[in-house]
Amino acid sequence: MTAPVLARDVRKAYATSSGDAIALAGVSLELQRGEMVALVGPSGCGKTTLLNLIGCVDLPTAGEVVIEGRRTTDLSDDELTLLRRDRIGTIFQFFNLLPALTVEQNVALPLILQSVAKDEVAARVHEALGLVGVAERARAFPAELSGGQQQRVAIARAIVHRPAIVLADEPTGNLDSKNGVIVLDLLRAIASSGQTVLMATHNESAAAISDRTLHMQDGQWVYSYAG
Repeated sequence: MTAPVLARDVRKAYATSSGDAIALAGVSLELQRGEMVALVGPSGCGKTTLLNLIGCVDLPTAGEVVIEGRRTTDLSDDELTLLRRDRIGTIFQFFNLLPALTVEQNVALPLILQSVAKDEVAARVHEALGLVGVAERARAFPAELSGGQQQRVAIARAIVHRPAIVLADEPTGNLDSKNGVIVLDLLRAIASSGQTVLMATHNESAAAISDRTLHMQDGQWVYSYAG
């Protein structure tokens, strides 16, 4: 069975006025279904760059990223957009909820982009909000929610379209410890349901509940361990 995520000797460089800046210097990675993996390391070590490549937001300078058997550098912009829309869910540190939309409208967006039928949108939004424990706030606006509630809404939006891969970039970075634990438990449950979860984090507790932890420095793996 094809792994949902495969990266082979991935390199990424950005042109600057003083020459190329190396963000990734040869990273290889394979993620399985139902696996939760933590990326840890100092700021600037390449964690977010790797998430962007796996999330089809950017392309590698060299090497290859393969998502469910499809090499991203072989795809057109439209094909990358569809792959990102249909098969990947992303959770951000700063929530990225649209302030003018209600909770349920924010969560519905991925389904609307997929032209899902209206009745099914309502049912799946209700299901997703129930899974993250904020169904009672469906008609609220983001500004009326606590930070922990906003992040749970962001998780609901990331999973409502049932993606194969869930990417999380510092998902507990703006939360207190109590809400951080709630969010981590939700991510662990998402992986246990069969989705692949890759999380960039500075939080050692987040790493502790993952199946594997990969430490990065200067765009490369330093070491990894199970658990």
